Amino acid sequence: MDGVDYTDYDRGRYCNYWELDRTLQRELERIYPNDEFGWATSRLREFGAVVGHTIAENADHADEHGPELRTYDREGNVQNYVDYPASLKETERLAYEAGVVADAFEAPPGRVEPLSHSHYFGMLYLLSYAETSGFVCPAAMTAGVAHVLELFDDGDLEAYYEGLTSRDHDDLIEGAMFLTEKQGGSDVGAIETTAEYDEESDCWRLTGEKWFCSNVDAEGTLALARTPDAPEGTAGLSMFLVPHGDPERGALTKGDREAFDGNPPAAVLNRQRYRRLKDKLGTTNVPTGEVEFEGTKAYLVGQKERGFEQMAEMLNLERLSNAVGACGIMGRALLESKIHAATREAFGQPIAEFPLLQADLVDMAVDHEAATVFTFEAVRYFSERERARRDGEEAETAAKMMRLLTPVAKLRTARMAIDTASYAMEIRGGDGYVEEAVTERLLRDAQVLPIWEGTENVLSLDVIRALDREGAHEPFAEVVQAYLDTVDHPTLADAAETVESEYHDLLSAMADLAGRDEEYAQLSAKRLANYIFDVFTGALLLTQAQTELEAGNGRLALVARRFVERELASHDARGITDGERFAVEHFDVIVKFASVGPDTPAEDGD
Repeated sequence: MDGVDYTDYDRGRYCNYWELDRTLQRELERIYPNDEFGWATSRLREFGAVVGHTIAENADHADEHGPELRTYDREGNVQNYVDYPASLKETERLAYEAGVVADAFEAPPGRVEPLSHSHYFGMLYLLSYAETSGFVCPAAMTAGVAHVLELFDDGDLEAYYEGLTSRDHDDLIEGAMFLTEKQGGSDVGAIETTAEYDEESDCWRLTGEKWFCSNVDAEGTLALARTPDAPEGTAGLSMFLVPHGDPERGALTKGDREAFDGNPPAAVLNRQRYRRLKDKLGTTNVPTGEVEFEGTKAYLVGQKERGFEQMAEMLNLERLSNAVGACGIMGRALLESKIHAATREAFGQPIAEFPLLQADLVDMAVDHEAATVFTFEAVRYFSERERARRDGEEAETAAKMMRLLTPVAKLRTARMAIDTASYAMEIRGGDGYVEEAVTERLLRDAQVLPIWEGTENVLSLDVIRALDREGAHEPFAEVVQAYLDTVDHPTLADAAETVESEYHDLLSAMADLAGRDEEYAQLSAKRLANYIFDVFTGALLLTQAQTELEAGNGRLALVARRFVERELASHDARGITDGERFAVEHFDVIVKFASVGPDTPAEDGD
């Protein structure tokens, strides 16, 4: 058949996720700089196969047999030993040695320069097809810590940076960030952990409690603390790297730890206590615990009292990682739904032939497209800024756009992933609710996405700050208008007119909020963030559809029009009386990627 025949698959495993995800292929080809995409395609294809076979199977096993913490040894000494299942250890080795983190920081074999951060996010997306929010979290935090050290370390922590960016598992150091404290939560300025300099040991010593620490036994953890006489609030926070091992013995790597018979002895470890692991709804593959610092040795990262700024840099990468992970979950949920719909029969025919399910799958596919194009446009701006920074240049527009789009991407895609995973479970019926089906794990793991790295409320307020304090509204307006100016194909005319109208209303809303009191601005912040997503995504889909139409492909025009009609257009009687049969007429094109020329969307629009 034309397009993807999902009857060839029994379920969304033992397949190559890269080859099946044509949306990801298109987006990465669009945003990779220079010749990178052509060079990286083979790595992406190889990783897609590894994730679709070995890592997908490991993820299900590790979800049932997750990490276990043994805080004390038999003599009562603190050992902080996290025992991992062999399946998770294999996933860890496969992912890091495939370059999921390393390729964006150190030149992979065959290149003289690292790949852009776009490649890191593309690899993380593929990983999230199988590991959803479990192992994706440690990988993302490892990249985040490497990012912070690249930006702010003066060279004293080079051994840790080399470990974080290693593609040799034995030399690897994983990263984490212990930020949340029981009394503070999202109020970072309320952090009470203190740091005192120890001249004898030539390091800092941290004292305090961290309440929600994912990847609890990472070899290189970032933590915020307050030095003596530092001011209150966020201005007084400094960033520290806390090694898992005693830093006087050098950086403790994965290979060093595995060389011991069991856990390294207490004398080899840094002084801290992992009290317990959290019993969580999902993400059981990543150990999340409570940590007590007890004069724990640490190294200052960069300058004192710059910790909040450094944390914000890591959050940009982490929030985009969160959004990319959400898109990957949506992709896996959609794949499982397509396969089930194609292979499950009811009343004598595949359930994919029923109009209601066709409409649901079309809209799930459109949601996946929308989330992915928005997120990877934010990724493109992040990558452009980082490439410019490495070259000693500035990229002001990219920086402002990244600051605005990143919290919006994280906010919207997290909710979309939950909805998509939930409906994927419903499509499978009762079987989708039991542990043998991956859909229940997708939903459990997706549920953390609105919480990690800032809730929807926190992110909405960050959108307001990006507009007011950093002037992000100006490049945003210019970029959206530039998108719309490229759209002149007749089949896109009605949708473009709708987006253009909503775009001007959005700019008016931004201007109105700028003149309002702070209370009202906060009340409207979440609605504004979602409005930004809808308008920007509509414009971006239309300009991409224009390009595709010029190349003879009409599929994305159908996707763009469906998104605009659903999210931005108004309908009498909620569209019930308009006679529209879009989902039935274009099911094969949107869901199965059947080929379609530029004339079909035009005929549909007549």
